Amino acid sequence: MIRLKATAKAATAQRTDPPGGAALEVRDLTVEIMTHSGPVVAVDGVSFDARSGQTIALLGESGCGKSMTAQAVVGLLDPVASVTGGQIRLGGADTRTMSRAERRKLAGPELSIVFQDALTALNPVYTVGTQLAEPFRIHRRMSAKEARGKAIELMRRVGIPEPETRVDAHPHQFSGGMRQRLLIAMAVALSPRVLLVDEPTTALDVTVQAQIMELLRGLRAEHSMAVVLITHDLALVSEQADQVAVMYAGSIVEQGPVAEVFSAPRHPYTRGLLDSVPVHAERGTTLSSIPGTPPDLHSIPSGCVFQARCPMVRDLCRTTRPALAATGEGRAAACHFSEELSNG
Repeated sequence: MIRLKATAKAATAQRTDPPGGAALEVRDLTVEIMTHSGPVVAVDGVSFDARSGQTIALLGESGCGKSMTAQAVVGLLDPVASVTGGQIRLGGADTRTMSRAERRKLAGPELSIVFQDALTALNPVYTVGTQLAEPFRIHRRMSAKEARGKAIELMRRVGIPEPETRVDAHPHQFSGGMRQRLLIAMAVALSPRVLLVDEPTTALDVTVQAQIMELLRGLRAEHSMAVVLITHDLALVSEQADQVAVMYAGSIVEQGPVAEVFSAPRHPYTRGLLDSVPVHAERGTTLSSIPGTPPDLHSIPSGCVFQARCPMVRDLCRTTRPALAATGEGRAAACHFSEELSNG
């Protein structure tokens, strides 16, 4: 298991959120994608907060808008996609009103992201030492020698063995788990205020997954980071996150503290996801699943986005889209019959 040693400097540099706010505040975020048949809304009015020292998970099936939301927050949308509405406030400042140069200065010291595919995210041409040293040379104006020393220190902190000799290796010379550690090292090099983590354990075996998540937990505590975890893994959310926002067809359909949402879901989609986990499954028994598939983004229904797959669907669901409304302290759900579900 990985054990991180917090330095005295890190221990005294705990961040605090802006008065009355969070490290990251996303409000009514809307993202459109241009297609041959016209624009489609991939992220529709998404709002959430990420607080220092805590993890919020964006949870849902593939294609629900989780990664698109993360890319919009860090300003890395594909050229065919664009943010068409909402606010993204980092440390109280709205990044959408900033110039490109101002946003670029935030990348690393304030906001960073760990991508899903480490081999694709790392540049195969340059050594890992060169890539790890780059943030220190650009943002801290360090010499090549000083930046190389920082790169070795980062490699050691994330559990890369013999960093002094492997600092000159290329990405393909590392295993999948080691590459993921290197990607995390690059992301946290400048102790960002907010760290977005997109499916960090995909294609890794169970033991390596546990090590990677322990590493992230330690780094979050050391730097008092706000972490946004993008995943479809309910077990990962249960173990790692404080808050959860369940996404479906580009919208948040339920959010709140993980323990409360998972123990008493207020939306049929959340319940369907939880019921599909084979906790007590036995050989020969039928596994539970959510019937059907998510709606085509070109033809989102006018009522509830989940109506075609919902076991509780009524006429009201087909005509009126439910707003994300409070269902208790710190909780919200977008369902006309959330109270009925909670009593069921």
